Amino acid sequence: MVSYKTVSDGSMGMQDVEIKQRIEKDIVKFYVNFQKAKGLKMGKKIVELSEMYARDSKSYLDKGDYYTSFSCISYAHGLLDAILELSGIEHVQ
Repeated sequence: MVSYKTVSDGSMGMQDVEIKQRIEKDIVKFYVNFQKAKGLKMGKKIVELSEMYARDSKSYLDKGDYYTSFSCISYAHGLLDAILELSGIEHVQ
């Protein structure tokens, strides 16, 4: 199994830093789009689910589980993007 915790003293290697920064950037993008969807009546439950996945992403990121964190934020984006697209609202890619 591949582990991103490659340095035995618990510090992060360069690849870890880059992956973490990418996930953090994706979380920020999610919340920019989330603000646009918060007031929508259509797909309200889907918007709520997308936020739950985003919160999970942050939690896994804080624990150093980058695979799961990236999966969660990707899923959150997919749910939210679908609702925004169906609503005709422009969103950050």
